[in-house]
Amino acid sequence: MKYSKYLMSVAAVALAGAATAEEMTIVSWGGAYSKSQLKAYHEPYSEKTGITIINDDSSNEAVAKLRAMNEADNVTWDVVDVVASDAIRLCDEGLAMEIDADEVLAPAPDGTPASEDFGDLLVSECFIPQIVYSTTFGYRTDLIGDTPPTDVCAVFDTETYPGKRGLERRPINNMEWALICDGVGFDEVYDVLATEEGQSRALAKLDTIKDDVVWWPDSATSIQLLADGEVVLGSAYNGRLFAAIAEQEQPIGMLWDAQVFDLDGWIIPAGLSEERKQRALDYIYFATDTQRLADQAKYISYGPARASSAPLVGKHAELGIEMAPHMPTDPENAKRTFLFNYEFWADYRDDIDAKFQAWLAQ
Repeated sequence: MKYSKYLMSVAAVALAGAATAEEMTIVSWGGAYSKSQLKAYHEPYSEKTGITIINDDSSNEAVAKLRAMNEADNVTWDVVDVVASDAIRLCDEGLAMEIDADEVLAPAPDGTPASEDFGDLLVSECFIPQIVYSTTFGYRTDLIGDTPPTDVCAVFDTETYPGKRGLERRPINNMEWALICDGVGFDEVYDVLATEEGQSRALAKLDTIKDDVVWWPDSATSIQLLADGEVVLGSAYNGRLFAAIAEQEQPIGMLWDAQVFDLDGWIIPAGLSEERKQRALDYIYFATDTQRLADQAKYISYGPARASSAPLVGKHAELGIEMAPHMPTDPENAKRTFLFNYEFWADYRDDIDAKFQAWLAQ
């Protein structure tokens, strides 16, 4: 399909949507992140088209739910926000639609094709990246003691930093941090984790703090544990931590050491009707252009995925503070960053998940 014909088709869908006030269901993560999407994407898109957007905060269950929907031949979601490794899995299983970036995404303002503007962040044929984010640690400044931690391995040091820890109830990131704090170099982590011995080694390290961990099931809970003082330090997404610190003025500090860089973005489920598919493509075209991605950074401290968006990142829309220093990509914050391996977790996720859940149940 030629680009001009694509624009004509999505324009027709947009006009039809405006006339009938249609609905579409967009799945994301909730909290501060969904709020940033609401302000930067959903509200202006609804105003432009008349289409009502229904928000569903089920992204942490996206793979399982899309598998079930596909099995039942009843896909009820139109656009889904997922992490890159889940996008790769969904694409490999035929549950997400393949996307030609230069055919269906907006070019940069200077005409640079979308594929070049997104560059290496296009890690799957089905994935349209929105943001670079990190999973890192927050700590209670009033509970941590006189010497705040500067090293991620403080999580395993219950003598210096007594109290409960908050960790996500899944192996991703926890296994990597466990190996790093057991002496494995950043560049060797995934080679070690690919082995039975390496997986056992990571779980053995996590065993040393298992009794001190409160496991969080979703990102909202990760911050609530810190806000309530139920944990003294805990993992969370950097945008959630920013919201708690800068917007809510919680007594929380951030630990950037060994922050795990990751990508988040959109997929369109396979199996949609032609009308729903074109409406989803129209939304994606709108929501991933240079200005929209920069606009999202007005509300949350995640770096936009387009190179052309970065220079447009300015101040927080409500607080008036410069956002660049709060991004995980800021040079001061990124001195010791761990790079997430999307392909590894796409390949090993189901097997390691099973092991991790069995370990939790012991």
